[in-house]
Amino acid sequence: MDFKLSAHTKNMLQEREIPEEWVWRTIDKPDWENIGEDNNIHYFKSISEHGGRILHVVVNQHILPQKVVTVFFDRRVRRQE
Repeated sequence: MDFKLSAHTKNMLQEREIPEEWVWRTIDKPDWENIGEDNNIHYFKSISEHGGRILHVVVNQHILPQKVVTVFFDRRVRRQE
């Protein structure tokens, strides 16, 4: 599947010092995912290199190429077993 990073996502990666590789790892092999109320796909993955914190990647699936809308470490979620 083809994905593109939004300008906002690129800024957040730099500002939050999140390696782009973590975004692709999260999309490629998420720990879990769901469709949000915004109808975007929300991918979640525990990043061991960052203390196991959960990376949250939001993708707009309704455009081609699909666009990574934002990325952040989500303090509100816990790892799902």
